[in-house]
Amino acid sequence: MRSNSLYRKYFKDNMFMRFTLIVSCIFIATIIAFSYLVLMLISDSAVQRQMDIQRKTMESISNYVENKYQSVQDMMRDVYRDGSLASNTTFLLEHPFGEYVEHRLDRYLLGDQTTSNAVQYFQNKIDDDPDIRSLMLYSANQQVMYYYDNRRQFERISTNAAHSFVPDSMVLDEESLVSVPNIWVLKSIGMQRTPMFSVKIPITNKSSLLNIGQLLVYFDSESIWQAMNNYKQDFKGEILVLSAQNEVIFDTSGQGYGRKYLQLQGANSGEEISMGGMLVTSLTQSQAGYTVVSLISKKELAETYSSARNTIVTIALVCILFAVLLPAMFISNFAKRTHRIIRFTRKVKNGDLNTRIIDNREDELGQIAKSFNSMLDELNQYIDQVYKAEIKQKHTEIATLEARVNPHFLYNTLEVIRMRAISSGAKDVGEMIYSLSVLFKSYVRPKVKYTFKDELEACRMYLELFRIRYKDRFSYTIECSKELEPIPVLKMSLQPVIENYILHGMRTGQTGNVISIRVHPDDHNNIRVVVTDNGLGIAGEKLNQLRLGLEDNRELSGSESFGLRSIHERLRLMYGKPYGVELASEAGAGTEVTITFPYPVKEETDHV
Repeated sequence: MRSNSLYRKYFKDNMFMRFTLIVSCIFIATIIAFSYLVLMLISDSAVQRQMDIQRKTMESISNYVENKYQSVQDMMRDVYRDGSLASNTTFLLEHPFGEYVEHRLDRYLLGDQTTSNAVQYFQNKIDDDPDIRSLMLYSANQQVMYYYDNRRQFERISTNAAHSFVPDSMVLDEESLVSVPNIWVLKSIGMQRTPMFSVKIPITNKSSLLNIGQLLVYFDSESIWQAMNNYKQDFKGEILVLSAQNEVIFDTSGQGYGRKYLQLQGANSGEEISMGGMLVTSLTQSQAGYTVVSLISKKELAETYSSARNTIVTIALVCILFAVLLPAMFISNFAKRTHRIIRFTRKVKNGDLNTRIIDNREDELGQIAKSFNSMLDELNQYIDQVYKAEIKQKHTEIATLEARVNPHFLYNTLEVIRMRAISSGAKDVGEMIYSLSVLFKSYVRPKVKYTFKDELEACRMYLELFRIRYKDRFSYTIECSKELEPIPVLKMSLQPVIENYILHGMRTGQTGNVISIRVHPDDHNNIRVVVTDNGLGIAGEKLNQLRLGLEDNRELSGSESFGLRSIHERLRLMYGKPYGVELASEAGAGTEVTITFPYPVKEETDHV
């Protein structure tokens, strides 16, 4: 119940509170939506930037490992290109080391001082690359391994299958180009299992193209960190380097080296996949057989834009605070002024017409206040003039009574004159007086519905007066179909045109004066009345002035312009621009006046 009373008090009957609430809600919704969109854009940008860092880091690591793999490939390529070095390397792997030494001495004694020393060649390669932990040459035929330890000392170790698993591991790992060093090889050479990755290249006899052994180079996995120097500060998540068997070669966390990582089976290179709250991206080097994997949790990604999110939330809260307070303050002031006007109207309602609103501002409420004050001033003035208005009203009623009496007096007088003319033998005068009496009655007597039939009859009576006056020198025709006669029309909408002809266009001293009135519908659902005569016509300059006067409503001199303009203006006011009077004339050849009415015409209610 209390909530309902609060609603009725503060919201239902309080437009300004509702308006304030609506405006605040709109502002708050807009700020929240805008903040959300900005946050989404910033978060997407931050996530995209972090993923770009991840990809660049992966590419840098991949390039580093590929360079090491390529350097081992270049070792063997240089061996194959140098015939003497290729021959000595082949001899070393196919014969015992003692025979290799004798072979080298024999060649030297025979004067071949350019022969290359395979042992020294690989020793130089170790010296050239500080990242190499160990280099090994494995002879498949002798099952012997020649290796250089971390002190760059050359040693020979027998790996006979009866006493070692090295030959078997060499066969099993034949396709593993980049991988984790084999545990049996490490044991055989006495090296500790530390983070390293192995690059293995088969060695082929250049003459027989048979595989005679393998070249193994162990690189320090910790040197991969050098490839990440440019991204260490901004990099998040974890980077793994996996062999073809999904063994971890390198791990930025330092905890996964040597373990199997099988979650990426079936994933495509460069594809981003989501696994258990982690975003995983992989980059595979198909030739060397290794894969660089980036793992970053969605929580870590969210941390990349957490500061921006907090800033946006703070700004949004401040904007919401202002969005609530500013409209409330503005609308509160507006409400006070409105309530002042409401109190003023109540005083006026109670009869206090001397009160005034004090508001000097020029805004809408100020204009309303000034209008109210002006209205009260005019109302008081109007009240003072009521008595004068009543007196004028009495005079008007008396004048109206006199106006209604005088026409009857005139009708009776005309009738007496007509009867006296007939009794005296002047029948033509009697007919003229009769036509004039009927014409006068048609214009003065009020009628509920004034039609084309009435207007044409008035025109006929008017023309009849002049036909009797001029006898054989003047004639007229009126054409109108029966269906058009009952259509309402404005009073005095045709007679002024005929009067203009009689007064200004008729050749009174000549015979054959003819005027015709034709009423017909046109193709645009209008009614056209065409009044044509063979009178004096209108000169070109005068005709242009008449046309301009009709269109511009300018004040023109002459009775013919007044009558035409009266018809034209009344039609335009009643029915609009398409209707009115059109003039066509030629000096000495007559005039044609076209008057356009709507079809059907609305009934006229105001008859003058």
